[in-house]
Amino acid sequence: MNNVINNTTSNAVGNTTTDSRYGLQELNFERTIGGMGQENNERTIPLIDLTDFDQRRAEIREQLWQAATDTGFFQLINHGIDVEKVREAFALSEQFFALSAEDKARFPLKEGLNAGWEFMAQVRPSTGTADQKESYQVTLPHMDNLWPDQTLVPEFQRVILDFEQRAWQLGMQVLSCFAEKLGFAQDFFTQAHRRDSAEYQSTLRLLHYLPLAEGAVAGAGIWRAGAHTDFDCLTMVFQKTGQGGLQVCPGKEALQNQEWTSVIPQDDIITCNIGDMLMRWSDDKLKSTLHRVRMPKPDEARGPRYSMAFFCQANKDVMIQGPEKKYEAISARDYLLQRINANFAAVQADEAQK
Repeated sequence: MNNVINNTTSNAVGNTTTDSRYGLQELNFERTIGGMGQENNERTIPLIDLTDFDQRRAEIREQLWQAATDTGFFQLINHGIDVEKVREAFALSEQFFALSAEDKARFPLKEGLNAGWEFMAQVRPSTGTADQKESYQVTLPHMDNLWPDQTLVPEFQRVILDFEQRAWQLGMQVLSCFAEKLGFAQDFFTQAHRRDSAEYQSTLRLLHYLPLAEGAVAGAGIWRAGAHTDFDCLTMVFQKTGQGGLQVCPGKEALQNQEWTSVIPQDDIITCNIGDMLMRWSDDKLKSTLHRVRMPKPDEARGPRYSMAFFCQANKDVMIQGPEKKYEAISARDYLLQRINANFAAVQADEAQK
């Protein structure tokens, strides 16, 4: 597969030469981290227990802050979302992706709105190659005509909407701790992510990573999801036990050795990471961390991989600026549009040339 992003002057690790396509520092950085790097599975990812959240709030708040300012990645246990609800959502996700391409094409991704189905349309600035996956995005204000009906996937809309709300509630709980540490009101981020607003743009993303055929070898630069940081405030990833591949690169290694640590998937554990939006909002106190999903190794299972990710993304009309005003204020609408457009720019360019 050809590298379709080629208008930058350098691709060396640590170089942030501005690519004319990308107006944000975060995107220019992503252009530098597309290589394989090294694996370091001795590093541990912080595990945070949310049991008795209200009674233990101060303790949990400090644990979240420590994890988010140190590595930017952490995992939640006893988080309040019943594991059977997670499995139910996964089952319906698999049913949707098992539909024919013709059926799924009835629910196409709406340009710039992060809602609907796409197939291998995401091209990371880090790789210039299409992620080996398909996805279905749920962004509530834009879901008209995007729900499969009862004959295609029974109960899909009801179950997925219920799951989306549960994920939002948990996300707001976690973000309330960061709000307090930053000197904001406890409900600051809840108000910035109001679910009943027409400007709401938090997204639940169902993901199906494509299987690798027996005997096939993935070419260099081909990834299930190329290395990237997320462009939201907080991402919560639900994984299926036994379906690995997610790796993180926290800390200074991102600019030095690029040491990647595998995240062991488990049905009842939620893996979280800080996104660029919250890093800006915190004046860089909270760390947005590189992560990727690699292709299966020769001795690993080559079947499909499924995950679900909930992206807490501030409502479009909310202005993003930290207490110290390190960065110029930018609306969440403009910030998200720049990031989405960059990730799909290569495919859009190809389509325009046809």
